[in-house]
Amino acid sequence: MSTSAERPVVLRDGTRASLRPLPYDHPVARYLVEQVQQEYVQRYGGRDAAVVEPREFLPPRGIFLVAEVDGVPAGCGAWRALSPGVAEIKRVYVEPGFRRKGLAQVIVAALEDGAARAGRGSVVLNTGQQQPEALALYADLAYLPVRGYGVYACAPDAVFLGKELAASADAEQEDPSWAS
Repeated sequence: MSTSAERPVVLRDGTRASLRPLPYDHPVARYLVEQVQQEYVQRYGGRDAAVVEPREFLPPRGIFLVAEVDGVPAGCGAWRALSPGVAEIKRVYVEPGFRRKGLAQVIVAALEDGAARAGRGSVVLNTGQQQPEALALYADLAYLPVRGYGVYACAPDAVFLGKELAASADAEQEDPSWAS
């Protein structure tokens, strides 16, 4: 199921993985999104209430990336346009068997790069206190607190983070389907 936009990466343990864009409503994407939702159910007692429309993750206003290892779905992440110049990162997830190998960092870096190439100057996201792994990941990636937004803006355990993105000097040379 490779595409011309597939990007190979090597994880910390030497495992080879690939990232590729898929529509949010593709069966593999739906499977991974459901796994994310089940994590929320386990940690918070319910599914994410934020409204997400599949078309929000289609270029040029966003993208949904799937990470695969040996053809097996291993993780995902997405960004969508939130406001002019700002992208929101959503659905960053790594399957349990692929965790602690650096895959989440690879996914987030690809999302940041794609958002920057699409002209977004910053990214924001929301997570929660019941996701210490996510909080540690984003702290390691230099995310800082930002003002709350959306359905969880006033939720006591919600954590809102953001990061300024470096402008992409080679945006002109990249495949635009990957960038946005």
